[in-house]
This record gives sequence, C-alpha cells and structure tokens, in this order.
Amino acid sequence: MYSPSAHVDTFARDHLPPAEWQPDLPLSGFDYPDTLNAAVELCDRQVDNGHGDRVALVGNGRSRTYTELQRWTNQLAHALVEELGVRPGNRVLIRSANNPAMVACWLAATKAGAVVVNTMPMLRASELAKVVDKAQVTLALCDTRLLEDMQACHAQCDVLTRVVGFDGGADHDAELDRLALDKPDTFTAVATAADDVALLGFTSGTTGLPKATMHYHRDLLIIADGYAREVLKVTPDDVFVGSPPLAFTFGLGGLAIFPLRFGATAVLLENASPPNMMDIIRDHRATVVFTAPTAYRAMLNHFERRDDLASLRVAVSAGETLPPPIYHDWIERTGTPIIDGIGATEMLHIFISNHLDDHRPGCTGKPIRGYEARIVDADMRELPRGEVGRLAVRGPTGCRYLDDERQLGYVQQGWNLTGDAFYQDEEGYFHFAARNDDMIVSAGYNIAGPEVEAALLAHPAVSECAVIGVPSEERGQIVEAFVVLADGIVEEDDLKRELQEHVKQTIAPYKYPRSIRFIDMLPKTATGKVQRFRLRHEH
Repeated sequence: MYSPSAHVDTFARDHLPPAEWQPDLPLSGFDYPDTLNAAVELCDRQVDNGHGDRVALVGNGRSRTYTELQRWTNQLAHALVEELGVRPGNRVLIRSANNPAMVACWLAATKAGAVVVNTMPMLRASELAKVVDKAQVTLALCDTRLLEDMQACHAQCDVLTRVVGFDGGADHDAELDRLALDKPDTFTAVATAADDVALLGFTSGTTGLPKATMHYHRDLLIIADGYAREVLKVTPDDVFVGSPPLAFTFGLGGLAIFPLRFGATAVLLENASPPNMMDIIRDHRATVVFTAPTAYRAMLNHFERRDDLASLRVAVSAGETLPPPIYHDWIERTGTPIIDGIGATEMLHIFISNHLDDHRPGCTGKPIRGYEARIVDADMRELPRGEVGRLAVRGPTGCRYLDDERQLGYVQQGWNLTGDAFYQDEEGYFHFAARNDDMIVSAGYNIAGPEVEAALLAHPAVSECAVIGVPSEERGQIVEAFVVLADGIVEEDDLKRELQEHVKQTIAPYKYPRSIRFIDMLPKTATGKVQRFRLRHEH
C-alpha cells in the first residue's frame, strides 16, 4: 500500500510496476515519516541543524553555504511554480555538467514536488528525445552552454512545452536566474509522501529503448543513512570530490546526496580529469574521492608527492571492478584506503562494499546495512560457497522500471538480479567474476574477463586493458585482450608473447589471451565503465 500522494500529476505512480512485479523492500532500520521531501532534508534541515554557515557547494569559482543554498533553491522553486507552472508530479528534465547550479535546480524542483530527470551533457537531441518521450517531460532546465541540442529536442517533442536556460557558470545570469531573482527566499516545500517518486534515473548502459528507474523520496535518504553513514562514516568536516556525472545516480549520491545529508562540502568539477581532481584534492583538502579504477591508475601516473593527496581519508572505486594491482599501488603510494563496492542505477547506489576497517584486493565486500545478497542459479536456487552464479540482492531500495516489461527479468521472487556473475567465499565476502553476459566459455572452461585483466594490469607495460570472448571454431570462444600500453612502450609481437606468458604465470594457463590487440584508448561510458560491446563490434 502506498501513502497518500501529493502529486497532482499522477503519471509516475500510475506507471510504477504492478505490485507483483516489484521487489521485496525490507525497511527495518529506515524509519521515516509518511510525509517527506528529500530536498528539505538535504538542504533546509542542515540549516536547522546549525550548519548554515558551513560551505555546502563549491564550483566554478564560487562557494555557497547551506544558508545561501537554502535561499537560492527557495527562489528557484518559486520561479518554477509561479512563473513556469510546475505542478507536483510533473517531470522536469535538467541538462548540465557537474556544477552548483545543477544541484540547486535539482533541489528546487524536488522542493516543488516535481519528478526530476537528470541528463548527461553528452546526450544529443535524438537521445534526449527518447528520454523526454519515455518520461513525458514537460519542462527542461538547461545550462545555457548546452542549449543547442536541448532546443533541437524541443522541436522534435510535442510533450516538451518549454526549455528554460540557467547559467551554470559563476554569474547566474540567464532566463531562470532572472525569473528567480526577485522571488522570496522562503518557500513551503510540497509535502510529498515518502513513497512519492522523486527521481527518474536512466541507466547508463541503455541501448535501444531507454530504461528509466523510479526512486522515492525516502530512497534518496536511505542510501545516505545506510552506505554513507556506515561505510564512509561521513561527518560535517568532510569534503567530497569526484568524476561521476550528477546525471547518474552514482554521481548524484556521491557528490550531492551524501555530503548534503551530513552538512559536509561537495566540490564540483565540470572537467574532472585525473590531474584536475588531484589539484582540487590538494587545494580544497578533500577527504573523500569518488571515481573509477582507470582514473585512479591515471592519478597515480601524475602522482609525485604523498603530500598531494594527504588530506584524503578514503577513495571510493566503482563503475568497474577494482583490479588488485591498482588496489595495491594506490595504498602503497598514497597511504589512503581504497574501497571497492557494487551498485546499480536500479538499486540507486552501492549495496555491497568493502569497509574502511575491512578491505582487501579482488573483493567486493559484504552487503551494507539493510541489504542481503546470495548467489543463485537460473532457477533461483542458492549455490554453494565458491561457485559462480547470478548475484541476487534485496534491501530497502530496489528496481522499479518505468512502464517496462523488462522489470520481469530484473526482479524475480522479490529479489533484484543485477546481471552480474559473483561468488561468495567461505567467510561471506562477495567476489565479482564478470557481467553475466561477459563470461567467456572456452573449450569448456568458464573464464572471467576481469581476472585476466587484473593479470595483464600487473605487467608494467600495460596501462589499461579490457578482455572479451570472441568466436572460435575450435574452442567455441577464445580470450581476446585489448591493451593500452604505458607511455614509451612500443607495440611488438614479442611483447604480445611476453604478456601471454606473464598471464600464464599469474593465473591458470588456460585463461591466457590467445589474441592481443594494441589500441590507443578503451571506449568508456561517462562513469568510467568500459564499453565491451563496442569492442565486440570489431568482429
């Protein structure tokens, strides 16, 4: 049963999956009132808690305290409601790079009771049109520097009635900013239900028809009160920095929800290259960093003095599994813990993780508070310890696709099936093997690509790599490795043989890559995931 909704526009609740298709949601320990507006808890509540003078957001040369953020978002909320006609439940799309203005727009729209759809700056008009049509978006807020594709999308989509620009830079002088300028700096937020939909997150790996995941107001707090509190142990003194786009739930959690929930600071970078992140960590004394394994490897390549990263107390790795060589190199050279975990847009954020006092290489960790996980076969039977199977998880967040029959594949018997192959060891720790569709079967052997990648990365000539299975008449499939060489290393056939022998000496010989291809750059998503499907298209 749902709580009474505050949404006048009932599209989101009307398009939730049927109850029998939804996952089990054990909520013990996550007790929130029936009426709950996440933006109030992430912004106004921090002022009430005495954090008004603390810096909330930094970006594009400006800092905003929590009191300033409260006033700014209140003025924006007035503009959305009074000038742009936003009604509770309307879908509002936001298009921007990572900057404080994007966060302010998200909070303001959430205060107004809208369902927010954050989108990537890289999306083009045709891709934006799919999002708009799927979510039936009526209003788009767009950084003026990114208006061209948004306006082209507007011309294609009848449902999108208006596109309004905001200034994502330092001046805040665009249409939305001017509409908000003279508005009151107090606003009574819509009294949304804890289980009203607050956010539609489109999955980063979507091909073909987009999949939109539906997340409640309470979900936005659950990931902070679970993962961020238990694993990261966030305090108001923390300073967050990272590379994931706020348009993805991993970035929204790590660079907005987590710091704002605890009165901490988020430093937002529009260009979060590894050298830029190192500068920000040093200049702002950042304590928590979020990025992908490949970025940590790149940061180590620019690393000169331990003092450069001395302020960090934890590095969070996600997007791809963390290879043991990067884990060891990072800790040895920086002295900072690096913790791996797994999350999913469908689950909103990380649900299995290592911990600050319990982390190890080649290990994803254990379920965080509120979640449970098991390894199952195709019939949902739990497998013995040590046996690779499908990862099934359930907890206080879970998959709810917007009007999508693919829900039936992701949720089975109340459990969320993430599409990952894992095994659980005798001590209860979970270990990633591969994506279910990335397992390589060669001459009857099951080979997990990430294990081969980790072996290759341990060789000094390898900067980055990705492994796939390719068809073979003789063996069914063979292991093929795409390798980005370290600076100064020359492509040679002798080097291929050297790498193959290195893998044979590191892991079981049958797992070695029978084909090695040298490339300049691996194709990746904005969150740092290697797009192996693009490598497969080479064949």
